[in-house]
Amino acid sequence: MLDLSVINAMFPPDLPEPDDWERRFGPRALPDGAEVTRFAPSPTGHLHIGGLYTAAVARALARQSGGTHVLRVEDTDRSRQVAGAAEEFSRLLGAFGLAPDEGGVAGDGAWGPYLQSERREVYLSHVRDLLRRDRAYPCFCGKELLARSAEEQRAGRSPLGYYGRWAPCRTLAPEEAARRLAAGEPYVVRFRCPYEFPGRVRFTDRIRASVTMQDNGNDIVLLKSSQEEPPLPTYHFAHVVDDHLMRVTLVVRGEEWLSSTPVHLQLHTALGFEPPAYAHLAPLMKAEGPSRRKLSKRKDPEASVDYYLSAGYPPAAVQHYLRGLANIRLMDVPTAEALASEVRLDGMRPSGPLLDLPKLHSLSREFIASLTPGELYAQLLAWAEEYDPELASVLGRHEDLALAAVATGRPEGAPARKDLERWSCFRDRYGFFFTELFGPVPAPGDDRYGGLAPELVRRIAADFAAVSPDRWFARLGELAVRHGFAPDTASWRRDPDRWAGPPRQVANVVRVALTGATRSPDLAAVAGALGRDEVVRRLTAVAG
Repeated sequence: MLDLSVINAMFPPDLPEPDDWERRFGPRALPDGAEVTRFAPSPTGHLHIGGLYTAAVARALARQSGGTHVLRVEDTDRSRQVAGAAEEFSRLLGAFGLAPDEGGVAGDGAWGPYLQSERREVYLSHVRDLLRRDRAYPCFCGKELLARSAEEQRAGRSPLGYYGRWAPCRTLAPEEAARRLAAGEPYVVRFRCPYEFPGRVRFTDRIRASVTMQDNGNDIVLLKSSQEEPPLPTYHFAHVVDDHLMRVTLVVRGEEWLSSTPVHLQLHTALGFEPPAYAHLAPLMKAEGPSRRKLSKRKDPEASVDYYLSAGYPPAAVQHYLRGLANIRLMDVPTAEALASEVRLDGMRPSGPLLDLPKLHSLSREFIASLTPGELYAQLLAWAEEYDPELASVLGRHEDLALAAVATGRPEGAPARKDLERWSCFRDRYGFFFTELFGPVPAPGDDRYGGLAPELVRRIAADFAAVSPDRWFARLGELAVRHGFAPDTASWRRDPDRWAGPPRQVANVVRVALTGATRSPDLAAVAGALGRDEVVRRLTAVAG
């Protein structure tokens, strides 16, 4: 074991002791059974929908138990950091209604700071403590030696890592280690694994129940190269220290970390910490033909959280969907009920849930249909101001028309139309209400008129434009007969050879002229919302 004076010289002279941090970050005053959870992303890229899923589950478990949910940014891997990514986490979580109770870049909360790069002294105190107790040691092995060891291990089909005869610094004489430190040789600090020949370890996972795995037998790195300025801890070490000092009781994380749990449990034991409970979420999957695969950041646009924002899925609907992925019982209840219901770990499956966008569309349609016209307008406008400035400008100038537009499919006592599953669909479904978005009126020969002769389309449009507004739709039957169409559908079905077609073809001329589409909300309501002048303008443009 190194002499204490040598160990102390490796660290700043005024470095606090572990007990100082215990006093500073004391236990939380929370009710019995309250969970403290955390979402701890690394700012190495865009937030994945799987990350949002993890955050949603962790936050729900904390909130429903009367506990606290923390956002901690694990930014010790400087070589892979993406500028601005840490700030994006808070923005994206807030955008989906998943803001934490404390933490993030702003660092609100007494257990911060919440960026690991700002907690260097905390980690150094605990590294020094492990060195003093001979639970860690300095390692001077360079990259070339480590690469040769890895080649030998692969050739001999041995596990990769720093252990046994491939761990020469583990048995380095204290005097030799002190000499090399004094000479300024670069080093890392490694954990002294308690087992040279590890056996099996058993632990409880809150989703998978009892788990048995090969225990860790590797002397992992705790503190990165002394040549870095400042030296920073590895993920494995930093997150164990932070989970303890932030008083995390339940770690909800992805299944990819399940294999690291043995080493994390060893570190908790070596540091004298009571480990938190663990719940490892299965990865989100995507159907590909008859098989499934993990959702891919590179292949699948829906893997990025930004995809859901730019497409305009209502945050409440996305929250509902994520809860439904966790607990299938919540998928088919109304959104308000789903968001008020508890998420249960015992209702989760160890197999990965399937990310099914059609199901999200269904939930989103139901949610949007449940909004009042005023609520719908406000949420649509907020989205457009961020992602579609032209639409936002139009909505802002024509608020009354916008409210009338979204109310056209909602006659009193009737169910609301369910033709919007995301805000980006509004242009396609309702853009025709606005002159600026409608564009040119369809010409008489347009296929949308159902193959009717252009001259017939012109005559129908001209006749309709000449009718008094209070008689427009009462006159459809008269117009149909005047142009050789049946007065009603039943007459046409009884004797189809007698007529040019059913009366709906005449109504469809008006519909296409006013909306540009063969399907729309109630035609009378559309005409009422557009107003006489705009209706006549569009019909006249068709009539030529």
